[in-house]
Amino acid sequence: MAELKLRTIDESEIDTVLAHDIEFEGRIEFSEPVLIKGSVSGEIVADADLYVAERASVQATIAAGRVSIKGAVVGDVDASQRVELFSGAHLTGNVRTPDLIVQSGSRLNGKCEMVEETS
Repeated sequence: MAELKLRTIDESEIDTVLAHDIEFEGRIEFSEPVLIKGSVSGEIVADADLYVAERASVQATIAAGRVSIKGAVVGDVDASQRVELFSGAHLTGNVRTPDLIVQSGSRLNGKCEMVEETS
């Protein structure tokens, strides 16, 4: 069986990084990739990719292109392209996406709906 490999997140390629000491509550909208390293609660709406770092904590409903999770997310995730759960990730919420990768050592608690990919 082939080994499943998720692409690594290169922070230097991401223009917007919410640092580990950031605590944000509210609605975030963006059209370029964002990396969350701190704490966010509320709602995230994006035309781009969302990356949740290893020690990050997100309590929000999420709608984005690709959602890559290494940290903890509580809330429903709607990804038009893919959801990636790296080893050590925790996702508690329903998932709606055309493509789901769940790496060994991650946790997903919720319902999953596989849909057609949208751009």
